[in-house]
Amino acid sequence: MNYLKQSKGSNRNSTSTPLRMKIILGVILVLFLLLIGQLAYLQLFYGGRFQAEVQQTDQKIVSNNVPRGVMYDSSGKVLVGNKANNAITYTKNSSITSSQIYKISNRLSQYITLDEEPTQRQLYDYYLANSKISEKETAKLPRSERYDSNGDALSSSQIYNNVLKRVEKQDIHFTKRQKTAALIFNKISGAYTLSTIYIKNKDLTDREMALVGEHLSELPGVGIGTDWSRSYPNGKSIKSIIGSVSSEKAGLPSDNLQYYLTQGYSRNDRVGTSYLEEKYEPLLKGTKSKSQVVTKSRDGVEQTKTVYKGQSGASLILTMNAKYQQQVEDALKKQYAAAKAAGATQYSNGAYAVAMNPKTGALLAIAGIDHNAKTNKDTDDALGVINKSFVMGSAIKGATVAGGLMNGVITPTNNVMPDTPIYLPGSPIKKSVYPVGTFGSLDAPTALEVSSNIYMMQLALRWVNAKYTPHSFISMPSDAFTKLRRNFAMFGLGQKTGVDLPGEVSGIQGRSYNSAGQLLTGSVLDLSYGNYDAYTPIQLVQYISTIANGGYRMRPYLVQSVGETNSQGNKVSILHNTKPQVQMRIPWTQDQLDVIHQGMYRVVHGTNSWGTAHSLKNVKPSISGKTGTAQTFYYDEDNPGNPHAPEVINATFVGYAPSKDPEIAVAVVFPGLDPDKEGSYTLQVAKAMFEDYFKLNK
Repeated sequence: MNYLKQSKGSNRNSTSTPLRMKIILGVILVLFLLLIGQLAYLQLFYGGRFQAEVQQTDQKIVSNNVPRGVMYDSSGKVLVGNKANNAITYTKNSSITSSQIYKISNRLSQYITLDEEPTQRQLYDYYLANSKISEKETAKLPRSERYDSNGDALSSSQIYNNVLKRVEKQDIHFTKRQKTAALIFNKISGAYTLSTIYIKNKDLTDREMALVGEHLSELPGVGIGTDWSRSYPNGKSIKSIIGSVSSEKAGLPSDNLQYYLTQGYSRNDRVGTSYLEEKYEPLLKGTKSKSQVVTKSRDGVEQTKTVYKGQSGASLILTMNAKYQQQVEDALKKQYAAAKAAGATQYSNGAYAVAMNPKTGALLAIAGIDHNAKTNKDTDDALGVINKSFVMGSAIKGATVAGGLMNGVITPTNNVMPDTPIYLPGSPIKKSVYPVGTFGSLDAPTALEVSSNIYMMQLALRWVNAKYTPHSFISMPSDAFTKLRRNFAMFGLGQKTGVDLPGEVSGIQGRSYNSAGQLLTGSVLDLSYGNYDAYTPIQLVQYISTIANGGYRMRPYLVQSVGETNSQGNKVSILHNTKPQVQMRIPWTQDQLDVIHQGMYRVVHGTNSWGTAHSLKNVKPSISGKTGTAQTFYYDEDNPGNPHAPEVINATFVGYAPSKDPEIAVAVVFPGLDPDKEGSYTLQVAKAMFEDYFKLNK
């Protein structure tokens, strides 16, 4: 009975099992049908959309460089232009791998050579780009260089560095072709995605161009294009004014990297790094061309479409004439060579000359020589005109006389001063070059003609209201230096001129007080005749221009116009002209100015035997000017505090011509000459500058 019951139960279980399975299979079937239905739905209603997403393109805008702006002289001659060079380029794909770069580098190295010498790191990076070699060398690493102490694998970069250390110890010989391939590999690897770089853009031969052109289909991303480099068809001496441009390899200067990046530059862009190239970088760089690079995600095919062809950099027309600039340089070098031959330059700093249109501030020529007293070598240093300061001596006496007139110390009709030396207690006599007693008294024009130090000191004593008893006592108010310097500053002496060149300095101001806090009264007197503070040559020419033009301190400038050169490179459309800028109007009367003009005319054309520039009296048209001689000491950078430093002189000249309606003003400085061999070098340079200018500008 029990047996029968048990059998019946077993039958019920066996019959219910297929039913459950049927239910489960039914559910699965329903879900499967729902899935198929959903897929069908998506295919029917959204198939096109999904296919578009698969086929979607990634569009990026890529910038390419354009030729840099050209610079012309005032007559239209090219001072600095662009020389087109054939180039091998490479545009980096967004999906390229190291092994692909390795293959391209090897292939390209069969057709071109690079003269650079790769670094050890570049060689071994290339060597390990071969996947077989990399795997082999990695397998040779001990476990400790692949796993850490916990048994975890090191990062790929750590393992790679360990492999590098291993292979660098091996004496692997690289052929010339492999070295070229390593350089190519390094350039391509370092390029940004979708950026175009130059593999070779210098000294590319016709054979190399032909070989690469024949095999472009084997070199994905490689192309043939053109690059540019700066050229100087009228000589490179002008380069010290124009400045330099960084190379593609150097790229953006590190000290201004973030600034340039925010302005849309790439890291390997070439930019102006000094002087005019740097000052006018925003104009010279032009506007990059824009290309739309389309990347198809399915097959990796790239298409490039030019969106904007770009705009070459703006052209600069300078105020100087290339021929006259060369003549000034030649005159300066000739006279400096003469000074060297005479033994006058043993402790010299060099020589500098600058010419300016006194009516507008346009710079007509800038020339300079830097002399290394220890090596006796000379180098071009035109920018020393704006960034080197010298004590200028008597050349600035016109400003002293002007200050005395404007402050009522003297008048146009009453300007006679006793020519009595200054005797300070415990100090050597302070006098002029000529013997004591040569003159009993002097008026202002004669004082300028014979370059009287005494006159300027007597003027300063009255000007600052000093109390003075010869041999025993002198006292000055605390603002004595301030009064004189404020006057000199009106003429631009001791002030930055604002010239359109970077790196200008304001000069060097001497101490006003000693270590005990006492006013340096003797130095106030030295300042009055130009033997204390130091000024730059460009400040000197601005000062004499202010006197020449009747009292307008003009801002010096080098760029006359900004324009746009046409595609043939033979015509410039002017976009902007520089307008002359008056920085200050000297508040003198015409009668006061006439006193100074008369004195500077007599410096050249006077009859007094102590006149200092009479050798220029026959130059046509008529010259007015002022000479200067400042006593100073040779400064040795290796021994700056040398108490036995030799005494030297700074010889200077400032002048303008014609005397009645000036067209040109000049300043010439020969610092650090032997006092016994001063010669007339500054006058000879000035003479050549005036004569050459008027021959060129009839």
